[in-house]
Amino acid sequence: MNKLKLSLLFLVSGFSSFAQNTIKINPAGTGKAEVKISKHIYGHFAEHLGACIYGGFYVGENSKIPNTNGVRNDVVTALKNLKIPNLRWPGGCFADTYHWKDGIGPKDKRPTIVNTWWGGVTENNSFGTHDFLNMCELIGTEPYLAGNIGSGTVQELADWVQYTNFDGESPMSKQRRENGREKPWKVKYWGVGNEAWGCGGNMTADYYANEYRKYATFITDWNKSGDLFRIASGANSADYNWTETLMKNIPGSLLEGVALHHYSVIDWNKKGPSTDFNEQQYFTTMQRAWQMEELVTKHSAIMDKYDPQKKIALVVDEWGGWYEVEPGTNPGFLYQQNTMRDAMIAGMTLNIFNNHSDRVRMANLAQAINVLQAVILTKDEKMILTPTYHVMEMYNVHQDATLLPLEVKSKDYVMGDKKLPAVSASASRDAKGLTHISLTNIDSKNTQEVSIDLPGTKNGGVTGRILASGKLQDYNSFENPKKIQPAAFKDAKLNAGKLTVKVPPFSVVVLEVK
Repeated sequence: MNKLKLSLLFLVSGFSSFAQNTIKINPAGTGKAEVKISKHIYGHFAEHLGACIYGGFYVGENSKIPNTNGVRNDVVTALKNLKIPNLRWPGGCFADTYHWKDGIGPKDKRPTIVNTWWGGVTENNSFGTHDFLNMCELIGTEPYLAGNIGSGTVQELADWVQYTNFDGESPMSKQRRENGREKPWKVKYWGVGNEAWGCGGNMTADYYANEYRKYATFITDWNKSGDLFRIASGANSADYNWTETLMKNIPGSLLEGVALHHYSVIDWNKKGPSTDFNEQQYFTTMQRAWQMEELVTKHSAIMDKYDPQKKIALVVDEWGGWYEVEPGTNPGFLYQQNTMRDAMIAGMTLNIFNNHSDRVRMANLAQAINVLQAVILTKDEKMILTPTYHVMEMYNVHQDATLLPLEVKSKDYVMGDKKLPAVSASASRDAKGLTHISLTNIDSKNTQEVSIDLPGTKNGGVTGRILASGKLQDYNSFENPKKIQPAAFKDAKLNAGKLTVKVPPFSVVVLEVK
């Protein structure tokens, strides 16, 4: 176990009380090679679920809502500003029922599909491969396609790769050109199934490992000249046997990433409301979110046994908060509001991913629009940005920056006889030499004063932004879309390499130190 993981173990075990909150930021490369925080940690997820695609991303070419080829212009602008690095599609559970050839060609000739997973609605397949991949080009993001191995075939997935990526003459590239796209999109990221342990086929780990080997063999050529990044359907939260089985049974030459899914759910049978929650429900959600530290640490340790050089990425391609749907909405559409509680989930989770970026090199928040912990909500022509959107925008300064390892000691956030570290943090140095520090205080009542040791730092300037609000239950609504948004942060002082910061209750702060 490396030094970074040892220094972070306090987050998941012990939870000792400290007299003060202290953070020591070590120079990059101290005792180990420098680690880059991959921008792909900040990825997103768009499933055919509720109003994520239809009514969210896509309104159709004839809509009165301003659009480009049916895709909302305001959504494109918002996601470009967020600098999303990748977008996962078409699922989720939907992926293993989706047959991509039904979504190409003239739209009036495409067959319909019944979305058996999410609401039983009939979709007309008007949003398909061309629509998604062209939309990714509009946004400036890399597509991550989830392939169907649950109800599909090896040939079907191999054809999809050829259709999207092959520049020469072949039946699939010929069909792509006939459908209006001359040059291939060159899709790099491919998921080989989704949740194979559940909705992807209820497979055992051993069975899926063999299926994966077969699919991974045929979706590339002998020399792997397509430079595909193949991602295995990974574990559900703490199913460590799943990761062990995949790492043991799949040759490294066939594998670039192993997925992991974990949601911050109070109780799968009683998830609680998204806005009208009490402090006990909030605390339990924070417990579930903090569990990500333990999960990433333990799954990474298993991967280290078989891949000590860390060539294979841990890809957390589903994460976020999950509550009951908003009253009066379709239970199968998973529509929920987004409060300061969600901002806390985002802040602490992204800190965890940043600090484990030697192994975690890709992640996808679930989901982008109108589903679960969305960054965008839409209602007809209206669009709002959620607190989670603002956290991810504030944190995008870490994308592709050099990780600065931390030593953190935090006071406790106490609820009855249980406690959690109040403060989480991560830090990086960008290409311009600027240091960025992100701090999340999950304590619902207490301001946390944090002393940050910055060895070798001169008395340069420090600026910052904060996301905060009056109540944990606050959210942005269509009536008040800017209730919560980032503001300038003035409560940080730098003196002789020591930074003192006062972080208000349930708030996120991002600092820039010159």
